[in-house]
Amino acid sequence: MTEPSAEQIARLIEAAQAAREKAYAPYSHFAVGAALLGADGKTYIGCNVENASYGLTVCAERAAIVGAVAAGCRNFLALAVVADTGAENIVTPCGACRQVLAEFSPDLTVVCANLAGQTAAYRLGGLLPHRFDLE
Repeated sequence: MTEPSAEQIARLIEAAQAAREKAYAPYSHFAVGAALLGADGKTYIGCNVENASYGLTVCAERAAIVGAVAAGCRNFLALAVVADTGAENIVTPCGACRQVLAEFSPDLTVVCANLAGQTAAYRLGGLLPHRFDLE
């Protein structure tokens, strides 16, 4: 797997921040943006889209991966997730998003950031050590 460069990660975080601004979060008021770097070099963005029937809400990470797959990309190098969690905290992808991401790129680099500039990087396998797969 090709490691994303520091410049690529910085651009992903910026793209996730911009995607966050498009979030539809009238119930939780918790806007999240995601940017996924495809192996094709393109960036695919997503934001959370809430629904009054809360189970129908779509997370930013899944929105990004669905858009990428719809565009024909199925291999990914990195994901950035940005939310306003205050200066002390960051948010990581939920379990459902981790499983969906693992379907395509189980060794994905996941960078989580907040609006205060805090970041943390993980490997998806570390966030989801016992994923469901065909085996």
